[in-house]
Amino acid sequence: MGEKPLKILACGDVEGSINAVFNRVRTVQKKSGQFDLLLCVGNFFGSSPEAQAEWQEYKSGAKKAPIHTYILGAASQETTRFFPSADGCELADNITYLGRRGVFSGASGLQIAYVSGREGRQDPTPAHCFSPKDLSQLVEPLISNNQFRGVDILLTSQWPRGVWQYANSPEVNTKFCGTTSISHLAFKLKPRYHFAAVEGVHYERRPYRNHVVLQENTQHVSRFIALATVNNPEKRKYLYAFNIIPMKSMEASELVKQPQDVTENPYRKMVGENTLSDPTVQVHSHTLLDLLGPCWFCLASPQVEKHLVISIGTHCYLALAKGSLTPRHVLVLPIGHYQSVVELSSEVVKELDRYKMAVRTFYKSKGQRCVLFERNYHSQHLQIQVVPVPEDKCTTEDIKEAFMLQAQEQNMELMEIPEHTDLKQIAPPGTPYFYVELDSGEKLFYRIQKNFPLQFGREVLASEAVLNIPERADWRECKQTPEEEESLSKQLRNDFQPYDFALED
Repeated sequence: MGEKPLKILACGDVEGSINAVFNRVRTVQKKSGQFDLLLCVGNFFGSSPEAQAEWQEYKSGAKKAPIHTYILGAASQETTRFFPSADGCELADNITYLGRRGVFSGASGLQIAYVSGREGRQDPTPAHCFSPKDLSQLVEPLISNNQFRGVDILLTSQWPRGVWQYANSPEVNTKFCGTTSISHLAFKLKPRYHFAAVEGVHYERRPYRNHVVLQENTQHVSRFIALATVNNPEKRKYLYAFNIIPMKSMEASELVKQPQDVTENPYRKMVGENTLSDPTVQVHSHTLLDLLGPCWFCLASPQVEKHLVISIGTHCYLALAKGSLTPRHVLVLPIGHYQSVVELSSEVVKELDRYKMAVRTFYKSKGQRCVLFERNYHSQHLQIQVVPVPEDKCTTEDIKEAFMLQAQEQNMELMEIPEHTDLKQIAPPGTPYFYVELDSGEKLFYRIQKNFPLQFGREVLASEAVLNIPERADWRECKQTPEEEESLSKQLRNDFQPYDFALED
């Protein structure tokens, strides 16, 4: 497209050696021309009297940075005093503190996500640490956008745990290096470049994929680069120069080119298998889930709204849907953290089917048909939506036709799949899909390509042809007070009791 690339420098822990780093930048610029930005990760400030005196010269304006410099916040308690605010601010001419966490977008459209400090393991979080809330507030607004493909650059002080999987090994003790919350962050944000520091070594990992080959559309690769400390005696690399065209300005075909040495994603297993079956790490895993944006559906998670729960089995549970379409609209969910039906083990599937059968029988006793649907796309925890439709409102054929017509209007090919076909055969784990099950046993399936309307299932059922309540298509428009939810759940719990096998087991 003829777009001019940005020239960027990234630097590891400066630790107060400000003159040294800027002198090095001047040398680089003399040789290679002016760069657009310098991004510093790890600890920028030092606590020695010499380091403080050096900083004072820049703060007073006696000296000026030779390049627009953006730094992260304190990664140690001693240097918190250099940061007047958590929100980011200009600390000196040409030197800007980005803030505790956020996204910096340049005029060119370059998107830089960042989180300052180290992972906080206590509450309240110390000033040089980030909290689970910081990470969820960074991630959620980005990934909730249907157009989100990733960020150009991610800046963190700490390394992501396990980044070395499938790749060349770093010169660090991997037993104690990195934190899983940063791995989850990198997995979600898909940065094209991810810079980190604080370990004192230089490590450039081979690029890794952000998609599952043959199961997902090809996506751009990510490069992780850890940088050493400025002026380190071993002469390890602390400054990294690169050119980048913002993702927004690139042709898709150019963006997703795969280099020869690309590897699998080092975090996928960690995020996908969430170790919830291992009781020794159960509590920690839930902490990790909260970091991705709280998981509202893991039963052990503090975020679960317990008053909505109708029945609890061994592997699954039943809950009133928040912002329900009708008073008996429920969700069937696994107790542990699973992304979709195709990832479930056989015993979880078995109990899931028992709940589906129990709800079908319950609805039938009330003169209602049962429609189930699952959306494995922009969802964190498997939820099967189960909606009752009064038999006198419409036939199963009408419901099927409503799904087909609405899909056609959205240019989506909703396929009918044979009754005894296992979903795993047509949708391997990692495949985004939408799935419907009608009370006749008929099943409809759509393999999601991109920009899938998130409320599609509700929109069809709320339409004139089915429930005729179009105003309730979006669950956010149907919110109730906790008292109203409590009352509805209580009624449903009592009504469902004769069909609740969990009470007998």
